Amino acid sequence: MNHSPEVVPPPTFTPGGRHGHRKPKQFGAGARRALVLAMAVPVASAALVGPSAFAADGKTTATAPDTTPDTNGGLDSADQAIAANLNTRVIDERLGNNVSGVVLDAESDGTVWDHNGATALMPASNTKLATATAALTVLGPDHRFKTKVVYGDGTLTLVGGGDRTLTTADLAAMAKDAVAGLKAAGLTGVKVAVDDSLFPEPTLANGWKPDYFPGDVAPVRALVVDGHAVDDTSIDAGQVFAQQLAADGITVDGEVTRRTAAVTDVPVTRHKSAKLSDIVHDMIKVSDNNTAETLLRMTALRAGQPATFEGGTTVVRDVLSRYGVSLENFEMYDGSGLSRANRIPARTLAEILDLLTEKRYEYLLSSIRDGLPVAGEAGSTLGPEWGRFDDPNSSCAVGKVHAKTGTLTGAIALSGLTQGKDGRWKVFSFVENGSTASGSAIKDAMDGLAATVNGCWA
Repeated sequence: MNHSPEVVPPPTFTPGGRHGHRKPKQFGAGARRALVLAMAVPVASAALVGPSAFAADGKTTATAPDTTPDTNGGLDSADQAIAANLNTRVIDERLGNNVSGVVLDAESDGTVWDHNGATALMPASNTKLATATAALTVLGPDHRFKTKVVYGDGTLTLVGGGDRTLTTADLAAMAKDAVAGLKAAGLTGVKVAVDDSLFPEPTLANGWKPDYFPGDVAPVRALVVDGHAVDDTSIDAGQVFAQQLAADGITVDGEVTRRTAAVTDVPVTRHKSAKLSDIVHDMIKVSDNNTAETLLRMTALRAGQPATFEGGTTVVRDVLSRYGVSLENFEMYDGSGLSRANRIPARTLAEILDLLTEKRYEYLLSSIRDGLPVAGEAGSTLGPEWGRFDDPNSSCAVGKVHAKTGTLTGAIALSGLTQGKDGRWKVFSFVENGSTASGSAIKDAMDGLAATVNGCWA
């Protein structure tokens, strides 16, 4: 069965623009890159409409950049204070000796502070910022993933379409449709199979530790139900579907098997997921590893690449380069950031986040910005249940810092957005590797750095 996504010619996409510190890279020759260039950003023209929440929600000022000469590289007094305080606080022993950070002014794109910002470190789940940006850009925020049921040779085949949000209730609804068709045809029994051929092997990424799965991440397959953390999510989903058929009076013959749906199979029913923008929002909010890996593969497919880790990361690089994001020292091997082989500089992470402050990308990328956990937000990765922003050096920033977390053994990152004392939005990224302090102590120090950018920790 042909699983290739429908190709819709997109409008022209012109990256870069106001970013004086970034220059879009050019594609080299070759049919593959030409194809990616032609297919990416199917809804880019829509990114030019709609006001930015950073300009319209009353949180930002209309103050023009301060151009008064000073002794600190042209920074105004508020930014000078941020830089000076960060210079003092970045040497916190809890952060260790291998830490990098960057702070940008979102309005002027000027660099407020840079401490080893080009050094590529293990970014942990901050990798999801790159994955989400590519997925929204290539697929479009309104994209929905489809799961189908087809019938042929006495078998109902559940065909996976990369929907990581599929639920038992969704399968129950599909089963009712299938049962109605079977009974109309005078059939009371059927075999059940699954087709997850949309995603080829390998199902595990370079740099994943054996103890990561299936708890932290399941082997990546195109079919899963209720986010079950099992080794074979496809067969598991087929079994749930079979149970729903049986509950509606259909006899399921034998065990659930794998088969590739034939082009002659008859369509029976299908389910559409929520919009990609909603899925990305939730993925960022709780740092869902499995969703990130699925999005990486679906993004690859839409851009004409194989639905593999390599295909997905190739597209991520292409998309970021056309936005003008620096890819110097950039190494990415998965979509979730669990890979211990990933290396991304703080400068790159900050430049990705800086895109979220631009009006022209509002339509495309706002679900990333809106999904960023907020300091002190229960249910997010910056919530009090995780001990974030709860000490005297950071509690003043509760409700004021919007940031993506990242946590692996030996790597902790925090990258996001906050307003400085001058009322202007600042983009920051802090990454540390190898600190011997406890995870909670490192996170407290990271939260203190973000509070410093906000200006509330004086």
